[in-house]
Order: sequence, then structure tokens, then C-alpha cells
Amino acid sequence: MGRSLTLVYTLLSDNVGHRKGERTASYENFQFTIKKSRESVLQMRQENKRLYRQLADANAGDERIIKVAFHDRGLEKDAFRNLSGKEAITTLDQKVLSKTKRLNALKHTTQTYQQRIDELNMEEERMKQERRGAAASSDAWTCEKEEDAMNLRALGNRLEKAQFKCKEAEKCMLIHLKLKGHLQDESLTYGGQINSLEAEILKYREELHKLQVLNNEAQLSKKAAKAELKQLEGQLLKEENERNSNIARLRKVEERKSQAEKAEKKVQRTIMQPDELSSEAQHSTTRIVAEEEKAISAFELAFRSIREATGVTDMQEVLEHFILQKENHQHLEKLKRENEQVLLQLKEQKKLISQQFEDMKYSGEAKLSSEQQMLEECELQLQVQQQRCHSATERLGWYVKTLSTIRAGVEHLEGKLQDILPTQDKASEVRPDSDEFVLELLAQCQLKLQILQKKLEGKDLASIMKEIEENEFYTRIEGKFPEYETKEKQSESQTQSSSNTEAETKEEEADIMSREAMKPNQWDEEFLAFLLQFETWSVCFLEMTNKQRKCTVSSVCAPSPLEDTPVGLFQGIIHPLTQRTISPSEINARLSSSELHSCLYVNAVAEDMQC
Repeated sequence: MGRSLTLVYTLLSDNVGHRKGERTASYENFQFTIKKSRESVLQMRQENKRLYRQLADANAGDERIIKVAFHDRGLEKDAFRNLSGKEAITTLDQKVLSKTKRLNALKHTTQTYQQRIDELNMEEERMKQERRGAAASSDAWTCEKEEDAMNLRALGNRLEKAQFKCKEAEKCMLIHLKLKGHLQDESLTYGGQINSLEAEILKYREELHKLQVLNNEAQLSKKAAKAELKQLEGQLLKEENERNSNIARLRKVEERKSQAEKAEKKVQRTIMQPDELSSEAQHSTTRIVAEEEKAISAFELAFRSIREATGVTDMQEVLEHFILQKENHQHLEKLKRENEQVLLQLKEQKKLISQQFEDMKYSGEAKLSSEQQMLEECELQLQVQQQRCHSATERLGWYVKTLSTIRAGVEHLEGKLQDILPTQDKASEVRPDSDEFVLELLAQCQLKLQILQKKLEGKDLASIMKEIEENEFYTRIEGKFPEYETKEKQSESQTQSSSNTEAETKEEEADIMSREAMKPNQWDEEFLAFLLQFETWSVCFLEMTNKQRKCTVSSVCAPSPLEDTPVGLFQGIIHPLTQRTISPSEINARLSSSELHSCLYVNAVAEDMQC
């Protein structure tokens, strides 16, 4: 029992120690992960700050471009102030798309309202007919009249609302079209404005760099000049102090010497006076002494003035000083003569340089006048070229519009002929957005028309025309309503009169051909004539484009020669069904206004390309 308790105790103690070790290890692991996460957070914050700085620099660069682009629009400039150039362009594109979507939605609502109005008008006519055929009492008639009046008022109100919404939709459409045109016009100049602004920014940056270099050089030269000025001021102050100290020392020495000389002179005078001289000798000696004293005093005054001027106390030094002054005077005279000669030479050089300057000045003025004349001629040539470029851009827009109309017509024709499969299906390597794609479509349409002409040979034209008229009648009725309304009407009619419709549909299915069988035969005489006419002026356009590109087209037939009127484009057209020649008067009578406009347009473009 005791051993078992000790074993349990040891096991428990080992378990506790093991858990403590695990707890400490997990704690250390948590502390390490926390430290590592903090370091990563700090690093990510620094990276975030750096990215924010880069974003601010980029936005500051784009902000100027946006200010220039939106200088005349206050609210839009504030809205696009914190966006980049690409983001601003994308937002503008999104706005245009949203407005076009809204316009399409308004068009759809107006169309649905118009269809609803047509339905209500038909319902009103049906009710009128029923009311006329039904015989009812006066009370019932008045009630029906009141109900009809109420329905008419409600329909009138709904009609007014629909007309009002239609007008609002048209106004919105006009505004959106104006905005779209304005944005398209501005988008054409965005690239040039951005390039010019980038060039100005680079130019200003280069100028700033040059000015910074000049500023640094000026600062360095200023510091060097200040240091040199301080050094010179210290040197001048030191020399001035030394000079003042020497002057004071020399003045003290001079005063001592003058006092000693005065004492010696007094002693000599007392010795030289004899006691026993005659009156004449005394008179002569006094006169001589007076003259000597006068000369000595004059010499003393001159020597004193010399000492005060030169600061020299010894006589020998004074003599040496005067000798040096003489030599200096001779040296200065020599320098004067040399400087006069140099001055004469410099005056002659000045005259020559001034003469050369005058010659260069007058020759430079002549050169400037010739360059000014050349500049004016270049400006005139530039204006002429700009006018030619403007006219060329107008003609280019005209040609692009013509090409777009022809492309739309060819695509419409290809859509009409999409159910006819050609015998040789070639994989086209032309892109759909290129101009050569129109040629490819025309070639395909020509092959399909030839196949259609072969299929229609030897068939009864009267039965085909009758089937075409009936099919067109049903397709027109179905085309007036959208798909969801036709489905609802079909479901309602099936629930109300299922037996009648089943009988009628069985009889009609027995008499009328299916749509899939009649698709290749849905061409009446007018439409075939129009197809041939369309093919003819499309070939004219192809000839025009081939002349422009200097290439020939061998896949289409040669068109008739161009004449002054569009009738000349259609001479000699043979009907594929009746095999008779269609005259120009019949063709012009069958052409609509839009078709005639297109023919005239192609004829004008062809004549322009020939010129």
C-alpha cells in the first residue's frame, strides 16, 4: 500500500512538472509570437507610411493636371481633386456609361408606355364596337357611359403622364448627348495637354536643379569671403596695434634726447663766454653766436619736423631715409612712364574693340532682320499647313462617317442573308474592326446572292410573292409588341379560347409554309432591286478605297462608270427573277430618301477621290 502511494505520488509529481514545463514553453512561444507580430506590425506601419507618401506625391502630380483640365468647372474640379489621372478618366467613363444606361432605360419606359397606350386604344375601340352591337336599357347605358367616361379620363391622365415622361426623357437624352459630345471633344485634347504639362514639369525641375546648384555655389563663396574678411580684419588690427606701440616708444626716446641736448648746449655756452674780452670782440662774438643760435634753432626745428614726420631720431637714419625717398621717387617716375605706355596701348585696344563691336552690331541687326523675315515666312507656311490639316480632318471625318454608314448597311445586308450558307466556307483572317472586313462581307454577300439567284430560277413567282406578303403581315404584327407581352397574350388567349385557336392553327399549318422553309424565299421585287443597288454603290466605294490604297479587288465585279447623277450608277441592272432590265426611273422611284442620300454620298466621295 505504501509503495503504491509513493508510485502515485511520483507519477503525479512528474505529471505536474511536465505540465509546468509545457506551460512555460507555451508561454515563451506566445511571447515570441507576440514580439514577432509587433515587429511585423511596426514594419508594416512604416511601409504603409512610405506608401502614403508615394501616394501623396503621385496625387500632387496629378492634382495640377486635373486643375488645368477642369479649370472652368468648380464642382467637378473639387470632386476629382484627390484622384489620379487614370482614376479621373475611369470615373468620367463610368458617368457617361451610367447616363447612357439611364437614357436607354427611359427610352424603354417610353416605348412600353406607348405600347400600353396603343393597347388601351385598341381596347377602347373594341368596347365601342361591343357597346354599339349590344342592346341595353337606359340605366345600363348611363352606367356604361359613366364607366367609359371614367376610363377615358383615367386613360387621358395616363396618356398625359406618359407624354410628359416622354418629353422629360427626350430632354434628358439631349442633355446626355451634349455632355457626351463635350466629353468626347475634351478627351481628344487630354493627351496633348498632359504631354505639354509633363514637358513643363520636367523643364521647371531642370531649372530648379540649376538654381539649387547656383545657390550652393553662392553660399560656399559667401562663407569663404566671410572667413577671408575676418582674417584680414584680425591682421589689420594686429598691425595697427604694433604701429601705435612703436610710435609711443619712439616719442619717449626723442623726448629724452632733446632734454640731453638742451643741457649740453647750456654748458657749452657758459664755457665759451670769456671774462676779459674787448667790446669789439664781444660784439662780434655775440653776433656770431646769435647767427649760430638762429641757424641751430632753424636746424632743430627742421630736424624736429623731420622726426615727427618720419619717426627717426638719428641723423644718419634721416640721411638714409632721404636717399631712399630719392630712389623711390625715381622708381615711381619709371613706373609712371611704363603705366602711361600701357595706358596708351589699352586705349588703342579699346578703340579696336569698340569698332569691332559696332561692326558686329550692324551685322547682327541685318542677320536678325533676315531671320525675322524667315520666321514670318515659316509662320505663313504653318498657317497654310494648319488650314490644310483642318480641311483634311473635316474630310477624314466625312470619310469615316461614310465608311460607318456603309459598314452598317453591309452588316445589315449580311444579317438578312445569314440563313444562306455559301458553298465554300473560307475562314476569314480579317479582324472585324478593320476596314478590310467590309470587303470580306461584301464578297460573302455576293456569293450568297448568287446562290439565292440560282435557287429562285424556275419557281412560281406569284405563289412566292403571296407567301412573302402573308409572312410579312404576321412578322409586322409580332414586331409591334415585346416578347413578354406576346407570351402573356398567347397564354390568355389559350385559356379563354383554346379549342378555337387549335382548330385555326391546324388549318393555317396546313396552308402556310413554316418560317424555316420560307427564310431563303423572303425577297420581294423591291428588296432584290435594293440589294442590287446597294451592291453597286458598295462596289463604287470599294473602288474608291482601292484607289486610295493602290490595290485592286478581284473578288467583286467591276462597277458601271461613274456619272454626274446617281442614276448612272445603276444602268444595266437585270432582275434575277424576271430577267428584265430595270430602268433608272424605276430604280429612283423605288429608292427611299435615305438610300438616295447614301448613293449621292458615295458618288461625291468617289469624285473627291478621283480629284
